[in-house]
Amino acid sequence: MSSYLRLLTLMVVAVSVSGCQSESVWPDRAGPKVVVSFAPLYSFASTVAGDDAVVQTLMSTQGPHHFDPNPNQARLLYGADLFFVSGLGLEERTAQRMVEGVGNSRLKFIELGKRIPEDRLLEGHCSHDHGPGHSHEEHEHEVDPHVWLGIDHAKQYVAAICEELKAIDPGNAANYERRAAEFLGRLDALKQEGQELLKGKSNRKFVSFHESLNYFADTFGLEIVEVIQKTPGREPTAKELDKLIETCVKNRVRVIAVEPQYSAQNSAARIVEQLKAKGVENPVLVEIDPLETANPGELSADWYEKKMRANLRALAEALN
Repeated sequence: MSSYLRLLTLMVVAVSVSGCQSESVWPDRAGPKVVVSFAPLYSFASTVAGDDAVVQTLMSTQGPHHFDPNPNQARLLYGADLFFVSGLGLEERTAQRMVEGVGNSRLKFIELGKRIPEDRLLEGHCSHDHGPGHSHEEHEHEVDPHVWLGIDHAKQYVAAICEELKAIDPGNAANYERRAAEFLGRLDALKQEGQELLKGKSNRKFVSFHESLNYFADTFGLEIVEVIQKTPGREPTAKELDKLIETCVKNRVRVIAVEPQYSAQNSAARIVEQLKAKGVENPVLVEIDPLETANPGELSADWYEKKMRANLRALAEALN
C-alpha cells in the first residue's frame, strides 16, 4: 500500500467513529480548539491562547522529520478549529493529506512558514524520508525549515498565531494580543541574554549533528562549519567522516554538537577522538536540542524558552 493510501485509510478509520468519540479527545471547555504539529508550536500557541483556547499537539516524542500519523491524531483534527504547522518542506505535505481526509469543513490549516519573508529564509540541503510506512525517497529542502530556532523567526510565528486566534475568537482578541506582546518581550530578552552569554567567545565555530541549527547560529553570530548527518538518522560514511575531521582540523573546530533525539552518535564520539589524536586542543561534545521532540510531561507554555536557554548556556560553556 502506498504511503498516501495508507494515510487516507487511517483517516477513514479515525472519522468513521461516532462524533462523541471524536470530540472526547478534547476537554469540555469553551473556546477555539487548536492543533499544532509539534512541540515548539505548542509552546507558542499555548502561550498566546492562555485560558481562552485549548491547544493540543500531534507530535511530542515523534519529530516532524518522521511524521507518521495515527487515528488518534486524526480524531484531534476532526474536532479542531485551527491547525498550525511549520511547513517549508518539513511536515506540511502529510499534514495537508490529513486535513483532506478527516472531513472537518470548519478546520483552518495554517502553514506558519509562509508568514516568513523569503529573504529571511536560509538555504537548506538537509534531506530526509517520511518515516515508517512512507516513501523512502529522500526529499531535499530548498530552504532550511528549522526556523523556530531563530528568535526573530519565532516571534513572527507567535504574531501569526495571535492574528489567527483573534480572527476566530474576536471576543478575546485583547487577551491574545496582551499575551503575545508579553511573550514577544520575553523572546527579545532571551535573544539579548544569549548574546551576552556568547559575548567575547573568540572561536565561535562548531559542528552541528544535523542541519538544524542555521537559524540559531545566525541569531547569535555563530558559525557552523560542517554537519555530521546530512540525512537525519543516517550516520556518515567513513569517507564523509574523514573529510569532516579534516575540515575541523583545518578550521580549528573543537565543539561538536549532538542531539538528544538521536541515540546513535558513534560518529560524533569518533570525531572527538580523532581531533584529540590530531592535536586539536580540548575537543568536546555538547548537547544542543533542536526542539523537534519533547517529553510530554515537560511540554508547557514556557517549554521553548527553557530549552533555548539551556542550549545557549551549554554552548557558552563549551566555546572558548
